[in-house]
Amino acid sequence: MAKKDKDNVIGEENESGGSKLVTALIAIVIILIWLAVFAFLIKMDVGGIGSKVLYPVLKDVPVVNKILPTASEEVQAEEGDYQYTTLKAANERIKELESKLKSENGTTDANSDYISELEAQIKKLQRYKDDYDAFQKRVKEFDEKVVFNNKAPDISEYEKYYEEIEPKNAEDIYKQVLLKLQYTKKAEELGKFYANMDADKAAARLSEMSEDLDLIKDILENMSEKQAAAILQEMDVDFAAQITKKISAVKE
Repeated sequence: MAKKDKDNVIGEENESGGSKLVTALIAIVIILIWLAVFAFLIKMDVGGIGSKVLYPVLKDVPVVNKILPTASEEVQAEEGDYQYTTLKAANERIKELESKLKSENGTTDANSDYISELEAQIKKLQRYKDDYDAFQKRVKEFDEKVVFNNKAPDISEYEKYYEEIEPKNAEDIYKQVLLKLQYTKKAEELGKFYANMDADKAAARLSEMSEDLDLIKDILENMSEKQAAAILQEMDVDFAAQITKKISAVKE
């Protein structure tokens, strides 16, 4: 009889333990279902609970922040301190700037190529201009001897002068005059181009031509004094002084 009662007690205890386990499992399943429902509501941002309530609190918590809804463009812009409130507005501005930059680069490249071509022609003509200037110097020296000397010129001086204007020499002189006119015209064109550029950019470009101060002088002389002064102010002090000295020497 006692043995039978003991078996009944053990059976009741096993049954009680099994019931508790089932109850616990049911409770866990119910909790998981509620958590899944709650996570779904957060992810779908029902009533703004995900974006307005939980996003600011849980956005930096690893793993947990995976259940949060994707932040709106406005929120992302505010957090990133962007200038534009939406990605669409930012993209439109980027396209606008790219288009403008492409247009300006095209114009700049065209002008740059044309200026380079003119500069090449100027340098080519520079040699002929130097020859012409040397001849002018010889003529001036002779004229000074004729006009300012108290003594009459020696016959050899006249002979030298007539040699300069023999047909062959006259032809060479004519060619040099034409080349000087071409040089002057190109210098005028370059003067207009550089006058229309920003003073700092024009100064930088002209400074690259430091080996040809005469050309720089001629370009500056083909623009207004105000424009030339603005460009000189943007140049290196010593370099600007050299050019100013060149200009002053011509005016004297």
